[in-house]
Amino acid sequence: MTLSVLFAALVMATTDVAVLGACLALLLATGVFIFLIQPDASDLAPHRSKLDQLMERRDTLYDNLRDLRFEFRSGKYAENDYEAMKATLENEAAVVLAEIDQVTDSQVRRPRGTKQAPAQRGAH
Repeated sequence: MTLSVLFAALVMATTDVAVLGACLALLLATGVFIFLIQPDASDLAPHRSKLDQLMERRDTLYDNLRDLRFEFRSGKYAENDYEAMKATLENEAAVVLAEIDQVTDSQVRRPRGTKQAPAQRGAH
């Protein structure tokens, strides 16, 4: 065997050992992560409520309407396109607002048919 063949074999063996070492290190790190690291208490907290999701969706729709109005005024959209997109966003916002009312009504359980006193109405 020539010296270059022996050198190539040594380099390949060294590379194989390095790859094997990296795989073992990754396996060890994965095992530590799975079995030894405890989740944070905030990770176990319940997810956002339905009302939070609806409020976020409402805010997003309002932002989209504002951006659409700005882009229309800057000449990006034709009036027909603007009106169609605006109607779609407004309809979706109306649905979300109705869902918010439904969720908040079910959470508050206000008595129906009771009127506020005149002094109370003026305070709000």
